[in-house]
Amino acid sequence: MNILEKIIAHKKKEIAQLKTEVSVEKLVKSPNFNRTPISLKKALTVKNSTGIIAEFKRQSPSKGIINEKVEVLDVTQGYLRANAAAQSILTDTHFFGGSILDVIQARTVNETTPILRKDFIVDGFQIVEAKAIGADAILLIATYLTKEELKNYGKLAEDLGLEVLYEVHNKEELDKIELDTKIIGINNRNLKTFEVDLEHSIELTSQIPESCIKVSESGLSNPRVITGLKEYGFQGFLIGENFMKTEDPGLACEAFISQIR
Repeated sequence: MNILEKIIAHKKKEIAQLKTEVSVEKLVKSPNFNRTPISLKKALTVKNSTGIIAEFKRQSPSKGIINEKVEVLDVTQGYLRANAAAQSILTDTHFFGGSILDVIQARTVNETTPILRKDFIVDGFQIVEAKAIGADAILLIATYLTKEELKNYGKLAEDLGLEVLYEVHNKEELDKIELDTKIIGINNRNLKTFEVDLEHSIELTSQIPESCIKVSESGLSNPRVITGLKEYGFQGFLIGENFMKTEDPGLACEAFISQIR
């Protein structure tokens, strides 16, 4: 069993248990459920957008502990000062050290920038939960989801006013998605081996229609690479570890962005 299979198996058990403890009705009554989400699409395409989706991530299966000292409120405010286009927050606890509380807390100081709830979606319950905790967008990973699941989960998110970042790693996964006008993230990291290959973004870009917003994910640490990817039509760049491994992720984000503008 590879690491992704372990994560998905654990996640399914976790959500099955959670559904016995928390009802959808309770989620719908959450204060954040009635707020109007901020558009990730607009944040990435608006004039002078930095395109940077800055991530809050404490740890990962491939890197272990990345940063367990910083607080989500401080990092969120730092990313806002840096003018990041959006924020991504890992909410998986077992493998990434995150929590839905991270999104809830970040939302209290961030009223202007979209928050992507990044997790391994295996049940529609998590999408309703994303809306309830104040997220604006969710991640759907084509590696382990079927074509039908991608369509159904995407429709549910859309019905709730949430946008979706559809993540793919190869042509086979891209073919599972009805591509028109979607936000497509190309993960440079193979989730089964956790190896990173930046050529992936460039190789797949020609297969994605111009109506889509293209996002490059993982392994991005050089501002010049961002400039190069923009020439291939990429408008979004999800960066986590490069900022989070520093003492002040917000400051690191600000310095990075200053080199690509």
